[in-house]
Amino acid sequence: MLIIENLTKIYDNGYKALDNISLEIPDGQFVSIIGLSGSGKSTLLRCINRLIEPTSGRIIWNGIDITKAGDEDVRAIRRRIGMIFQQFNLVKRSTVLTNVLQGRLGYTNPAFSFLNYFSKADREEALANLKRVGIREQAHKRASDLSGGQQQRVGIARALMQRPELMLADEPVASLDPATSHSVMKYLEILNKEDGITVLCSLHFLSLARAYSDRVIALKGGVLQFDGGPGEIDNDRFKEIYGEDAVEVQIN
Repeated sequence: MLIIENLTKIYDNGYKALDNISLEIPDGQFVSIIGLSGSGKSTLLRCINRLIEPTSGRIIWNGIDITKAGDEDVRAIRRRIGMIFQQFNLVKRSTVLTNVLQGRLGYTNPAFSFLNYFSKADREEALANLKRVGIREQAHKRASDLSGGQQQRVGIARALMQRPELMLADEPVASLDPATSHSVMKYLEILNKEDGITVLCSLHFLSLARAYSDRVIALKGGVLQFDGGPGEIDNDRFKEIYGEDAVEVQIN
């Protein structure tokens, strides 16, 4: 269970990115967080794994208060929380396999990881995760040689190397075309349904949230606007959150 209590984030310039957010997210749920740029989606996700420090409030995961955890405890917590980024965050000059193995850094002797030494078991697991996301044959190519959708699948495989219980996906399809977006979202759905991994995924488009989520959370200006099932929010409510000119990705 992930419990967020009265979470507020105010940046040094005075901008309030999150305003008193409270949520309870059961294990195994697929939650989409929708909203325009600047609505607080990324800040919320990054507060959960302490990439951003909250100003006030609490985040409790499996009984542990993440907001009070010291540096060593935060490192241990992050091992169990996968993170997928909008811009992939790959080392473009390195091979796909090497990028995936970076997901084991939290479990590997720092000296070995500096030398790019990973165990045979880690390498086999990395190849298995690449196979799972459909790009095993790309393992020895440079990451820069892959398409955007393939690079994002490398990011998913890398996150899987942590053997996560919680997956945070920060606008994972924002730079992808509609067809590729659905492909990436389907892989996240599989991990949620087959592995029981809790997924929190920030999105711009309600159509994707409706297609893949158990639950939709909508933010506007850091304020929680909606929290419910994907079938409970209608287009009028969507326009209220996004504005009249909002355009959805079409589902094929």
